[in-house]
Amino acid sequence: MSRLAEWFGALGGWAWDRHHNILSWYVRPLFLLPFCYFAFRRSLLGIGATLVALVTSMAWFPAPARPSAAVVAMLDTERDYLLGEWTVAKVAIALLIPLMFAAIALALWRRSLPWALVVINGAVLFKVAWTFWYGDATGALAHLTPALLGLAIVDAALIGAARWYARRQRRGRAPLAGLPHPGRG
Repeated sequence: MSRLAEWFGALGGWAWDRHHNILSWYVRPLFLLPFCYFAFRRSLLGIGATLVALVTSMAWFPAPARPSAAVVAMLDTERDYLLGEWTVAKVAIALLIPLMFAAIALALWRRSLPWALVVINGAVLFKVAWTFWYGDATGALAHLTPALLGLAIVDAALIGAARWYARRQRRGRAPLAGLPHPGRG
């Protein structure tokens, strides 16, 4: 094995151990908020930076000294799934992730909060269903609270932001710098 492969293996193990910290599970859904903000602002740099932060966030917290059995069960299910045989169905499921982010970005780029909420809620509920389908009940239940709490926060924040945006438009103010004023092409 090459030194580079050993280094990546060690890095992956280090990050995987830290992903056992349940705090990373609560933080990850919240990355949808800056992602949505930057999509609405039409900032490709912001979208990209948010995706990099999302991917690395599993390693932001220290590895727990004793991870809970439920967390271990869920992550074992994910690891076995990812390292197992890749079928056409598994590839299709994996492709849903970038498609979901693209659909959210497109919906908000076009100022369609209802479609963004449909995609976000559908994606999170699909992930919850996936955990129950592929994992055991213990691991799936460990994932359920962070996923649904994150979804509730994201939904509430997006609906609140949409109401704020609509009020600013009704008052005739430019809603956000760099965006055209309503009625001015």
